[in-house]
Amino acid sequence: MWRGEMREVWNSDRRLTAITRSALSMPARQAVIDQQIRPGVSVLDFGCGRGDDVRSLHHMQLDVTGWDPHFFPDGEQKPSDVVLLTYVLNVIENPAERRETLLRAWTLTRRVLVVSARLVWERNKVNGDQLADGVLTGRGTFQHLFGASELRDFVQESTGVRCVSAAPGVVYAFRDDPARIAFLARRIVPDAEWLASEDTASAIAAVVDFTERRGRLPRLEEMSVPLSELLSHLRGTELQRLVRRSADPEKMTAGGKRTTLNTLLFLAVELFNGRGPFGSLPLPIQLDIRSCFSSYLEACKRADRLLLKLRDDTYVRGAMRASEAGKLTPTALYVHRRAIDRLPTVLRLYEHCAAIAAGHPPQWSVAKLKHQGRAVSWLDYPDFDTDPHPRLHSSYSIEMRSLDTTHLSYDNSANRPLLHRKHEFLAPDDPDVPKYRRLTEAEVRAGLYDQPHLIGTEQGWEAELERCSRALRGHRLVRRPASPRGIPPPQGLGEDAEPEPPTAGAG
Repeated sequence: MWRGEMREVWNSDRRLTAITRSALSMPARQAVIDQQIRPGVSVLDFGCGRGDDVRSLHHMQLDVTGWDPHFFPDGEQKPSDVVLLTYVLNVIENPAERRETLLRAWTLTRRVLVVSARLVWERNKVNGDQLADGVLTGRGTFQHLFGASELRDFVQESTGVRCVSAAPGVVYAFRDDPARIAFLARRIVPDAEWLASEDTASAIAAVVDFTERRGRLPRLEEMSVPLSELLSHLRGTELQRLVRRSADPEKMTAGGKRTTLNTLLFLAVELFNGRGPFGSLPLPIQLDIRSCFSSYLEACKRADRLLLKLRDDTYVRGAMRASEAGKLTPTALYVHRRAIDRLPTVLRLYEHCAAIAAGHPPQWSVAKLKHQGRAVSWLDYPDFDTDPHPRLHSSYSIEMRSLDTTHLSYDNSANRPLLHRKHEFLAPDDPDVPKYRRLTEAEVRAGLYDQPHLIGTEQGWEAELERCSRALRGHRLVRRPASPRGIPPPQGLGEDAEPEPPTAGAG
């Protein structure tokens, strides 16, 4: 009765919310990236709208079917390994019906349910009036905009399982804990990448490479079938002897240390999200624990101590000061995503816990870790590599204590924040650091950083460039052409003039 009354008063027409897509939706794309959707896995798009995701996944030669009450009412609602519930819950007016729809999709799920919904920060994109717990649009459709943590909590409470935020507005609910743990493990300790092997010699080289990177010999179960077949004529002891004779002891030691830290990081994150028994861990993690620790209990105790250190402001600030990667300010550490693995383990744990709670945004360049309180922001500078002072496109943040999330877009801003000293956000051995550092040094010599409070935005930076008679050509600083009131610029300072020599500012 309630649902019928609301539909009569509001005249909500859900079919109008189905949009046409020329590519995979963000949730479906995320599931493919995360290897939840892959060959050999059956997929049901429950509430598939016009069926664009179904067609795209079919084009990828994947096993997928779709059902929608309006567009594909005859589609088969059959149990599948992966069920997509893509932007369905937010168009349902009745909270009880939202839950019923979620539970219906859950009953059809054999492995993982992928739930997505529009989030509260999209309110300015939804034209309409606030009504009940949503917005009644001018087209007569309804939108309930979820908070990021609200969506995860709703899915967890309805399904009764721990869920993981895969991205903002995308939640994975796994049927069993080992699948959830395996997903988390891949995010922290990526699957081993094996060297290509065509014969016995190259297969042995691949095992040597694994041993040096992981600090231990692999088990047969960790190898691909073609690789194991190439080595099948060797006894286990013979293969071990060949590998140990060829492996670099220093690389093995470094690999063992890296594996130890990655394992501690994984176990600490697991406690944050619910740690399981040893037997529930992926086989590679079990083998890492046996190789690096005296027992699972010892490994867990060390991981627990690491998690406690994350709550210690003094320890976290000390880790930030000691970090070889990232730019430290009075309030936070900023680090580029390709240097994130170079952070001290406690700071990697900091960022991972935030990502599990809120989900990584699809695009981000720099992570900001606050040391006053616990909050993480992922900042998107799309042109970081090509723009000498990249402009901020968007920011996605989570406050760790309350789990509140915020999203800011600078798309329509006429005076966007921008970055300086790009080399400071990277690891010291990043190949781009010398080029970025030379530009910074040239800008310092030109006086562009004399008033740092003025240069944090586009307009302030442009004003300082003009004041110092400088311009940028790529990552080179050159003298600005002088052309007051139509007077030709002095010789040598026009648009076609030679840039300053390397010692004066070439980047």
